[in-house]
Amino acid sequence: MSNIAVIGLGIMGLPMAKNLLAAGHTVTGYNLSQDRIDELVAAGGQGANGIPAAVKDADVIITMVPDSPDVAAAVRGEEGIFANAKKGALWIDASSIRPDVAKELADEATAAGLRAVDAPVSGGEQGAIDAVLSIMVGGTDEDFASALEVLQSVGKTIVHVGPAGAGQTVKAANQLIVAVNIQALAEAIIFLEAFGVDTDAALKVLGGGLAGSKVLDQKGQKMLDRDFAPGFRLALHNKDMGIITAAARQAGITIPLGAHVAQLVGSAVQQGDAGLDHSGLFKLTAAFAGRA
Repeated sequence: MSNIAVIGLGIMGLPMAKNLLAAGHTVTGYNLSQDRIDELVAAGGQGANGIPAAVKDADVIITMVPDSPDVAAAVRGEEGIFANAKKGALWIDASSIRPDVAKELADEATAAGLRAVDAPVSGGEQGAIDAVLSIMVGGTDEDFASALEVLQSVGKTIVHVGPAGAGQTVKAANQLIVAVNIQALAEAIIFLEAFGVDTDAALKVLGGGLAGSKVLDQKGQKMLDRDFAPGFRLALHNKDMGIITAAARQAGITIPLGAHVAQLVGSAVQQGDAGLDHSGLFKLTAAFAGRA
């Protein structure tokens, strides 16, 4: 078992830390808000008052923070991970950030004497709670092998997809597929409701055919109930769509559906729905259809 530091105890980070505890690891957590640290301590973990204290004895360090600048801030500088972790420690970045930033920070980690993998996750809050996340990992074969036991404590489908930055590239593709599926599901539900169809029955039969998807399974009922309590916030999906569209431009490719849905997600955020679950994109779609 390992001494693990978890930096970022939010919607995803805290349940992941709890699952690491359940697997027998020693877990020290740090978060900007004390209440999340207190919850980890109540579950049997340890709390730290800053990144240096959290990482100083860690064999493995996991970061789970919102965006590329947040990861960079956590690792760089005198108070950052690179300056305070012991040599040879393994840094696993489970955040969803730009692939080029992931590669850049992995190189900096190597220069600082650490090992690094980018390991963004998919599955939302419930997937984190149930330890069934899908995890796409970028890094060397050796570092992936070192990270695997820890990742198996929080995920179910764990795949090495290539060198540093590759995990973030695959995560961007994941978020593209999810966003387009959410939009299609929202339109389908509004279409069904407009004709007075039994939507519960309709989603049941659609879920058993080619239209079935995890998005339909996990988000369909939320849309029917107009319950958009966050499992993955629209603000974060908006950030991810920005990563996707920027990376597509960098690669010289077009993603017509992705670009359109990125605009819709951005519009929903600008209208005040940033804190809703990403299934809250339904609200904007309903408004467009005159059925808000």
